[in-house]
Amino acid sequence: MNTLFPDEAKSIVEGLLFVSNEPLTPKVVAEILERNIVEITAVLKEIKADCERYSRGFCLSEVAGGYLFTTRSEHAPYIEKLVKPRLNTLSQAALETLAIIAYRQPITRSEIDEIRGVQSDSCLNTILERGLIEEAGRKEAPGRPVLFATTPDFLKYFGLKSLADLPKLNS
Repeated sequence: MNTLFPDEAKSIVEGLLFVSNEPLTPKVVAEILERNIVEITAVLKEIKADCERYSRGFCLSEVAGGYLFTTRSEHAPYIEKLVKPRLNTLSQAALETLAIIAYRQPITRSEIDEIRGVQSDSCLNTILERGLIEEAGRKEAPGRPVLFATTPDFLKYFGLKSLADLPKLNS
């Protein structure tokens, strides 16, 4: 086991989080630092608390099964002036299609079309290109149609730990 001092381990974890554009799991960080997951989880919680205590412009968020530095939601109006996220240009139809997939996955193109009442080819292509959905196999049905499901990028973009964090639908 590596003999890092606690502050040094914390500093290294912060550096790893800073350079990663994907959520880092405690397991991955523990392997890199040659420490146990319990220690790394404690370091991650300490980093998260530091971000809050010192009102930093970023925070440590738990998304898609890992941890990632994100900007504070209350700073969104200012950040949007600097960066116009490409995903914000999704049409209402694409967002509707994405919501159907998120709540009903895995789902076929024809099932999506049936729910929407119109063809969804263009919308599906758009959200596939952006990496928010992926092909998730084939349905055991005539023609074996492709099944679609959301990706970890979907969770990351919407700041969700898992699909269980989606808002509940009104019945």
